[in-house]
Amino acid sequence: MKKVFNMNTKIVAFFALFIITIGANAQIDRSQPPVAGPEPEISIEKPEEFTLKNGLKVLVVENHKLPRVSYSLRIDNNPIATGKKAGVESLIGSMMGNGTTSISKDEFNEEVDFLGANLNFGFSGGFASSLTKYSERILELMADAAINPLLTEEEFDKEKTKLIEGLKADEKNADAIAGRVGSALSYGTKHPYGEFVTEETINNVSFGDALAFYEKYFNPNNAYLVVIGDVKVKDVKKQVKKYFSPWTKSVDVNSTVIKPKSNVQYTQINFVDVPDATQSNLSITNNVELKMNDEDYHAALITNNILGGGGEGYLFKNLREEHGYTYGAYSRLGANRYGASRFNATAKVRNAVTDSAVVEVLNEIKRIRTEPVDEQLLKDAKAKYVGNFVMALERPQTIANYALNIELNDLPEDFYTTYLQKINDVSVEDITRIANKYFMADNLRIIVVGNGAEVLDNLEKTGIPIMYFDKFANPAEKPEFEVKLPEGVTVTSVLNKYLEAVGGKEKIDTVNSLYLKYEATAMGSTIVSEEKRMAGKLANTILMNGNPMMSTVTTQEATTMNKNPLPENMANDFKSMAGLFTELNLLNSDTVKITGIEQVDGKDAYKVQVPGEVVSLAYFYDVETGLKVKEVQTTSMQGQTQSQETFLKDYKDFDGLKFPAIREGSQMGQVITFNILEAKINEGVTEADFN
Repeated sequence: MKKVFNMNTKIVAFFALFIITIGANAQIDRSQPPVAGPEPEISIEKPEEFTLKNGLKVLVVENHKLPRVSYSLRIDNNPIATGKKAGVESLIGSMMGNGTTSISKDEFNEEVDFLGANLNFGFSGGFASSLTKYSERILELMADAAINPLLTEEEFDKEKTKLIEGLKADEKNADAIAGRVGSALSYGTKHPYGEFVTEETINNVSFGDALAFYEKYFNPNNAYLVVIGDVKVKDVKKQVKKYFSPWTKSVDVNSTVIKPKSNVQYTQINFVDVPDATQSNLSITNNVELKMNDEDYHAALITNNILGGGGEGYLFKNLREEHGYTYGAYSRLGANRYGASRFNATAKVRNAVTDSAVVEVLNEIKRIRTEPVDEQLLKDAKAKYVGNFVMALERPQTIANYALNIELNDLPEDFYTTYLQKINDVSVEDITRIANKYFMADNLRIIVVGNGAEVLDNLEKTGIPIMYFDKFANPAEKPEFEVKLPEGVTVTSVLNKYLEAVGGKEKIDTVNSLYLKYEATAMGSTIVSEEKRMAGKLANTILMNGNPMMSTVTTQEATTMNKNPLPENMANDFKSMAGLFTELNLLNSDTVKITGIEQVDGKDAYKVQVPGEVVSLAYFYDVETGLKVKEVQTTSMQGQTQSQETFLKDYKDFDGLKFPAIREGSQMGQVITFNILEAKINEGVTEADFN
């Protein structure tokens, strides 16, 4: 009975609680939103400060919530122009933090890993973090890496090769081109923010140049060390003096700050032709002089937020939500203590709507300059900004940055404690005033990086003057798009020459199926690609260490990936690849065209373009041999574009048919080489492989 009584008591108590809860909820008026709580109070602890005799300034903030500590080292030189040796900073930065003169690279990195810590360097400084119990050792390693970096000629040559390879990989990258040209045109190539790295400038840098650059500029004269975490100021002071005092003070190297170029005299389009581009990279920009200690600063943040700060911004709603031109459209209004920054509105859009996107961005800039912003939209923008600001305070790195900002930008000590109040004080009138001051109406530089053959005609119809530049911001002539080919060369002749080169029509007519097997080694794994073909069908399976990773099957009806059907428009684009030889399908296509002659591995090749709604293809056929030497597959979805290049090399004969013995491509920056293992004709393939 006792058990029954206890159970009944619990039931009664639960029922009573349920009734009370219902009653309480009944008192809530759910037709009204809840009343907002009080504004959060921002309390950022003022750091303790001290300076070493060599000039290193140290800021310490004790925070004992977690047993962790972080160290942020900042070398605060004025912007440095390196001219014909641009890239020397990158080379030195990539070598630092990988060993010291007393600890080898492997031993250094292994100890950092063993301690569960982080430690990384660049030429402008470094960052380290660890558990408190390892903090002194990590500080010691950080100081040793800064003062006695292991800079060897062997490592220098490796980093030089890597940097040059990266530049080559970006030669046709529209994003890289847009960033380089945008900065160069806005600031000027003589300005530190406008100069750029090329293979030539990298090759101008010797190991001696790099060492001299480090000795001259990486010093404590203008250096700051911010320490935040579970530490005591007196302990930090003792440790920093011990490990950083040997850092030698150098002659003051702060260079004269160069003024950037002025804004253009009239709004204009600066066009860079990238023939392979499947979308256009837009940058609508003008230079600004805005500093963090300006009265306009907080209002400028909110004004930019409303124009292009995210999914609620004017640009995003217009270009993506209303028109579907792009995956996203954004803007940025920079602040810089040297008076060299930019307003920049950006988007990547389909070729067909490039001109329309330009017009719509200009419309939104005009709108925020001339139409008062909606009160509720302003309120929401401020609320979102405040929320992000408060959440960012949870990260120690944020506190470090704030402490440095106050020090470097001549900000009042209460800059961040009054930050939210100044954000909330921004008015509708402030938004209009700031937009007219910093977003130019008549002096905008509209930088378009894209496929001139597909976008220029429509851009010319906007009536905006167009000037032409090459991929390195040099003035250029308007590109010519007429394809000049030798007499008699057509898509049909190129495709037929390829079919003849790989075996000839008589041999190809005897083929009912093909089985090709390639193997590669990458990331410590063995990767196998199995390709099976029959008339109108293609199956491809990728295996890693013997385990199937991805399987695609394409027929004239559908395409599946791991047995899941792909969207119809994408499947339609893949149809041309399904069959014994892709070229047999292309011969019967009305949309395939030859677009010119390009170099592949130093030899001329005809480029044959296969358009698609989602996936477009380009094939390159050696002018002399007729063999296919490169394939490019470009996928464009939701405003994002990705291209995959594959080089076909060293064709070998298998029972009268030739196939490339090597298929070489790049994945995540790593070159992966597939070597042929098997090629079977009329065996090893059945109808079941395509089900």
